[in-house]
Amino acid sequence: MPRRLTLVTGAPGWLGSRLVRVLAHGLPDVPALAERDHERRIRCLVMPGAPADALTPIAPDLELVPGDIRDPAALRELCRGAEGATVFHLCGIIHPRRVRDLYAINVDGTRNVLAAAMAAGVRRVVAVSSNSPAGANPHPDDRFDETSPYRPYRHYGESKRRMEALVAEAEATGKVETVVVRPCWFYGPEQPARQTRFFTLIREGKAPLVGGGAARRSMSYIDNTCQALLLAERSGAARGHLYWVADRRPYTMSEIIDTVERLLEHEFGMAVAHRRRRLPALASRLAGVADALLQAVGRYQQEVHVLSEMSQTIACSIARAERELGYAPRIELEEGMRRSIRWCLEHGQTI
Repeated sequence: MPRRLTLVTGAPGWLGSRLVRVLAHGLPDVPALAERDHERRIRCLVMPGAPADALTPIAPDLELVPGDIRDPAALRELCRGAEGATVFHLCGIIHPRRVRDLYAINVDGTRNVLAAAMAAGVRRVVAVSSNSPAGANPHPDDRFDETSPYRPYRHYGESKRRMEALVAEAEATGKVETVVVRPCWFYGPEQPARQTRFFTLIREGKAPLVGGGAARRSMSYIDNTCQALLLAERSGAARGHLYWVADRRPYTMSEIIDTVERLLEHEFGMAVAHRRRRLPALASRLAGVADALLQAVGRYQQEVHVLSEMSQTIACSIARAERELGYAPRIELEEGMRRSIRWCLEHGQTI
């Protein structure tokens, strides 16, 4: 009998690579998901020029389809023979050079994925969104849930809002089952250079701490996110729904920086500067003005955009995912950052 087909967009990106590893080998921290599903066959869409050779050591029998998510023909090839399959749609762009790329990839690319999936008779599409369609919490003690209104933050948030709308439209056709998962700030193994740079800034005493560091952030350890994706694939109750997924509680920016600093020094033996680049909340607001002006003319500058968010609370409740999916995030900040740092050192990333 042929094995059950699973399709992944967004590999070998951060979450894509990690999900392929989990699909191929299981999720050890979650007993119910710890064993590999030997009936699963995995096929990934790989962007031209992406390091596909990073995926083959994870799963030697992985099927790789070269192609751009903006190309409908590539997605038809990805979905060839995919009747009854699951699509994990992870492909997206967060920090582009040009604002228009957010819409070309996050919106038009999603439209192409959904069209190819429905034409092929795919059973379910599990799509990854973001916290950005909801913006920042209106009050420091607030937490978003699935009833919170859309207040998209800049063009990235708007592109993800439109992506979610496309998924809802596909669900309404009755031709495919859909689930949307909204993780927050990622951390964990397989991380890109920008996350390792954050560790370096902390070690060198250059990490910005805005407005005293009391702003809270929900964060999503990468394997907790993978757990949510697997549960969203199999849960009948999840169909047509959206779920916030993150660690159990939000963390203050001070706690995040202090935790990384303590691990670097006391567990990994690194010299740390024990300093912070303390900035008033006004610096974040001014960065927000600059970010808005740049994006208004179609430009995007990552450092300015990130600084504009650092004084804001972006926190969510995961109660619905716990209740309906059985989501139970096992890893929290200290252990997750420990694993992140260890992965960097084992893979030659200099902190």
